[in-house]
Amino acid sequence: MRPIGRVIDLRRGTCLFTSGLPDLTKLRRVFVNGCMRLPKLTPVPATPQEITVQTVTTPLTSRTPAAVCRTPVTSATTAPGQRIARLLALIDSELPVVRRVLHAGEPVYRAGDDFESLYIVHAGLFKTVSVSADGREQVVGLHFKGDWLGFDGIAEGAFGCDAIAMDTGEVWVIRYQALLERCSRTPELMIAVHSAMSRAMARDRDSMLAVCTLPADARVADFLRNWAAGLEQRGLRTDCITLRMTRAEIGNFLGMTLETVSRALSRLARDKVIGFSQKGRRDIEIPDVAALSAFVDSSLAATLH
Repeated sequence: MRPIGRVIDLRRGTCLFTSGLPDLTKLRRVFVNGCMRLPKLTPVPATPQEITVQTVTTPLTSRTPAAVCRTPVTSATTAPGQRIARLLALIDSELPVVRRVLHAGEPVYRAGDDFESLYIVHAGLFKTVSVSADGREQVVGLHFKGDWLGFDGIAEGAFGCDAIAMDTGEVWVIRYQALLERCSRTPELMIAVHSAMSRAMARDRDSMLAVCTLPADARVADFLRNWAAGLEQRGLRTDCITLRMTRAEIGNFLGMTLETVSRALSRLARDKVIGFSQKGRRDIEIPDVAALSAFVDSSLAATLH
């Protein structure tokens, strides 16, 4: 006798239908090691003839290829460099982007411009600057490859500060409406955007904490440590860094005068924490980034006692 039958997807419920077989033993669902197992069945045919039904095992976690989960961009075990690379690859594959190349001093956008797009840094270094009503400028953020620009424009529909290129760089322009629509269909992309927002808020908090609690020398050391960490996360050298800011701009960012910044750098050099390169005033040698961290920690401990 030729058995004719069809098996219904066991992930949706274990059922075996056969035609030409008048009776079957009772089916049972058995879960072993996270899998649904249909045990070996011995149907009773109408005529004395042995029929063998093979055991079918289907993992409960199996998925179609389209539903296989990729490694999350924001996985806690992912190194910063890998996270940035995966983020850029995800953006490039999921969204239409416009690439803009900017040179030092050129704006990505200005305060008051209508908010229509977000921007992600693909190369170079950018700063965000808040301008007061009387024209005073305050550097409020520094942005490396993989950082987002423009979150401040979402709430009011207009940007609240200027975003300026500090050297030749490239940003990817991402239409906000297209981003929202794509996020609704791609949870990984939505998680990446939320994580970027969270990271930006944490960075602002840490910056405010440093300004409010650290003495001048430690504040400058913390600034250099964060700059070196940003370069290291992007696979760049940290033993000699080129600051794309003047002493006055560093002081503006840290809430210090130009003279205080210069004296702090001189004291750090005297203590062998940093060195000055002969290439130029903006080139700083950092023999050991860990020494910067130790200097900041010891300064903070001293202020608490």
